[in-house]
Amino acid sequence: MRFRLLSVHAHPDDESSKGAATLAKYAAEGADVLVATCTGGERGDVLNPAMDRPGIRADLPAIRRAEMEAACGILGVRQRFLGFVDSGLPAAGEPLPDGCFARTPLSEAARPLVALIREFRPHVVVTYDETGGYPHPDHIRTHEVTAEAFDASADPSRHPGTGEPWRPDKLYYQGAFSKEWFQALHDGMTGRGLESGIGPILAGWPDTAPKLDITTRVHCAEYFAVRDRALLAHATQIDPNAGFMVHPRDVERAVWPTEDYHLARSRVETELPENDLFAGLR
Repeated sequence: MRFRLLSVHAHPDDESSKGAATLAKYAAEGADVLVATCTGGERGDVLNPAMDRPGIRADLPAIRRAEMEAACGILGVRQRFLGFVDSGLPAAGEPLPDGCFARTPLSEAARPLVALIREFRPHVVVTYDETGGYPHPDHIRTHEVTAEAFDASADPSRHPGTGEPWRPDKLYYQGAFSKEWFQALHDGMTGRGLESGIGPILAGWPDTAPKLDITTRVHCAEYFAVRDRALLAHATQIDPNAGFMVHPRDVERAVWPTEDYHLARSRVETELPENDLFAGLR
């Protein structure tokens, strides 16, 4: 059997910053891997100073689509846009724009994903938890839409005209960028006598931040380099000299060689903890 994995994200580049090594690993092992991207990132910023030019900003939606195509080629996966418009990140008290993804009624927003699930017929679906991973309205909506579509796709009475019903076996939430991950990297660098810029991140970590229960750790350190190439393909979004790109990869491979997930729903029996998103299906 050829397993099928659907990873649902909010914007272009999210697929490369969250779980990308897992996607590359399973694709290389023969799984059919599809990324669903809810929006085109139209209201995103240019986060790489080297790319912050007027011509780039004027054509950002088309550029981000081209970046997505390049990144998915590097990961060895397929990709589909669901057709919604980026909501942006409004300031406190500022309303969401009319017609954006986060303001689309849930049933309407879930329909394209239901259709895609019924077409692709994934065994496993991956997305964000209830917090969205961070409080961007599109990330939170992506969680809501995926949870809704996971159930609705199996019910023939819901969303007629979107294909034959399909019931995915497992739903996972991303466990990227936990406090424990930052702490392990920080300790790994300082323990080797290397300078770490992670201290301020840990010092500012809120005590009230939710903590996701990790059930599944996929060993994929051998695909971190592929992940990094895919990230850098999103050149408008990734500064190669800052943020996630600057910690030593040999330290990361040594202290945290996995990408981590929470098994939210399963229709098959599996024993926790897992080291495989297809555990219980093989």
